[in-house]
Amino acid sequence: MAGQQDFDNNVKPNWCPGCGDYAVLNSLRRAVANVGIEPHNLAVVSGIGCSGRFSGYMYAYGFHSIHGRSLPVAQGIKLANRDLTVVACGGDGDGYAIGIGHTIHAIRRNLDITYIVMDNHIYGLTKGQTSPRSDLGFKTKTSPTGSIETPVSVIAMALAAGATFVAQGYSRDLDELTALIEQGIQHNGFSLINIFSPCVTFNKVNTYEWFSDQLIGVKSIEGYDSGSRAIAMENIIAHDGLLTGLLYQDKSKASYQDLLHGYDKKPLSHTDLKLSQEDFERLTAEFY
Repeated sequence: MAGQQDFDNNVKPNWCPGCGDYAVLNSLRRAVANVGIEPHNLAVVSGIGCSGRFSGYMYAYGFHSIHGRSLPVAQGIKLANRDLTVVACGGDGDGYAIGIGHTIHAIRRNLDITYIVMDNHIYGLTKGQTSPRSDLGFKTKTSPTGSIETPVSVIAMALAAGATFVAQGYSRDLDELTALIEQGIQHNGFSLINIFSPCVTFNKVNTYEWFSDQLIGVKSIEGYDSGSRAIAMENIIAHDGLLTGLLYQDKSKASYQDLLHGYDKKPLSHTDLKLSQEDFERLTAEFY
């Protein structure tokens, strides 16, 4: 069985020292090893941004897609080969700005993939602009008087869109983060895991210290029930989304591929796609 080290391709990440993404990468490697996945059965798809390098740092099938489009690629891979475990990775700028339309529809579609979003409340790779997750009043070089845009409440949005698995982690807590990724991968449906992953270079507000002071684990909330959408939404609103842990899971809803009519149990990637002469003539006869 593969261990964590088997998912290390010996390509050294070039993130800034202290970047939260290092912890996310290590947690993903640990998680896939813990659930018994082999490298040849894993596909990692990434978008653009600092987190877009993820697919190049894992020993597995990797696909570096374009900005905001990791989810369409990941869904296509899963439909072509349902035997693969498919993980999409991105940042808050990638998934909640240019890619937010794909995010919402992937959530409601409920295809069996896992989406890991590294949420640092800023654009890092382009040197520090406001993202859809930046707080009101957040100042950057391109918003020197402070952001006047309301940040997207992504977890509330996910629940409203019909999410069946929603979790939030923190890159300082590797044990919880690893466990959440394991649960997300094992969930039969779309899993959204939003991870507070501080940018140590361009975000001097939402720092490790800030998140450590602000975040509340749902396990510490009396009466919290991750099976209740209403309780999850109530607490997300009450705590401004600054929660960690498994926020909501619905195991009763079938995944997209389980509902898709005519979707063969045999993966498309293993199917003989050669067209016989008989079938060719039958198809072309329709146009005579």
